[in-house]
Amino acid sequence: MSKIIIISLIWGLSFFSSNLKAETLDRIIAIVEEDVILDQELNQEVTVIVQKIKANQMPMPPETILRKQVLERLIMQKLQHQLAQRSGAQVSDEMLEAAISNIAKENKMSLQQFKETFKSEGLNYEQFAKKVKNEIILEQLRLREISNRIKVTDREVQHYLETRSGINADVSYHLGHILVALPEGARAKEIQTARAKADKIVNKLRSGEDFTQLAMRVSEGNKALTGGDLGWRTIEQMPTVFTDIVPTLKKDEIADPIRSPSGFHIIKVLDLKGVINLDETHIVTSTKARHILIKTNELMNDEDARQKLIGLKERIKEGDNFATLARSHSEDTASALKGGDLGWVTSGVLVPAFEQTMSSLAPGEISDPIQTPFGWHIIQVLERKEQDDSGEFGKSQIKEQIRRRKIEEETELWMRRLRSEAFVEIYLERL
Repeated sequence: MSKIIIISLIWGLSFFSSNLKAETLDRIIAIVEEDVILDQELNQEVTVIVQKIKANQMPMPPETILRKQVLERLIMQKLQHQLAQRSGAQVSDEMLEAAISNIAKENKMSLQQFKETFKSEGLNYEQFAKKVKNEIILEQLRLREISNRIKVTDREVQHYLETRSGINADVSYHLGHILVALPEGARAKEIQTARAKADKIVNKLRSGEDFTQLAMRVSEGNKALTGGDLGWRTIEQMPTVFTDIVPTLKKDEIADPIRSPSGFHIIKVLDLKGVINLDETHIVTSTKARHILIKTNELMNDEDARQKLIGLKERIKEGDNFATLARSHSEDTASALKGGDLGWVTSGVLVPAFEQTMSSLAPGEISDPIQTPFGWHIIQVLERKEQDDSGEFGKSQIKEQIRRRKIEEETELWMRRLRSEAFVEIYLERL
């Protein structure tokens, strides 16, 4: 739908709403590229946010402020979904069901029990499934646009280790955050205006104004609707621009505005506490295993694959060599050449169904056929050992923390760029 057609639609709605009083037509609140946000859509989202604010016993911001904040969130969701659609992002029924099954498992229910709970409580399961699907699509988009492009070098890890002695790594900080945003390539006057606004906010906070309420009203960060709550973070989990400032602050202290490419940040330390030391001993279990994989296709269905593996397992029991059969029959070409040998693997490397079965086997034992997204397998555990992986584990934790910090910083910039480059027309003030 073109922007001209959408604008015509707005005029059409205005005309009909004034002439056909018997029929209530939903009003357009905003145009977002080639899509629109309707009044009903905004009201529904506001209702959800209000329920969350009440549940968390947070102060309620004025309705006009809340509606503007929620509208901005909807705009960003629309822009991201449009980009995802253009890039061809898709979620299969199997992927969606697996995601909802994981949510059900976290609530100690089967998928069927989870669905029945929705029905018994009068909730709309289809609407919930649609929200989960949308979240998966957005996650795929962010993965492609941001996460997959973020790299952490060994040198960055080494630099962290070298400078760690100067950081109190045993303390984590509960941070409040307010952002006064700046457009990319902001001019001197825009920077000066934003700095003055940030200074004014800091003065209000230091004079006793409630941080949560003020964050909800004025922050342009993505945590505005939660009162600017960034949660608990260690120094290495914070955006780089905060790391020199936060350790100098006491509880309840508010920093002067901190400049970054996104704008001016106002930080308050809400609380402090100790955290787990990265130097603690970490023991990891490694398993040496091999497998035979049979894939399904037009000529080989699930039952055929399962029966073929049952036959191969019987042959191994009768004396046939596992490695020889793997070379002849396994469709995992990489491991088949090595007699199905997967080498030494640790937790989290293999898909959950495979890892769970492998972990349940004693050395020498062969599993019954199991199914994974790759096909059907039989698995044999050859050896199992425990080893002190503290050094590598500590480095991997540091690497992940640096990576998360980079992703957070890049996400903020990416979303601001997406917003500033988009065609967005807001009609909220005209209603």
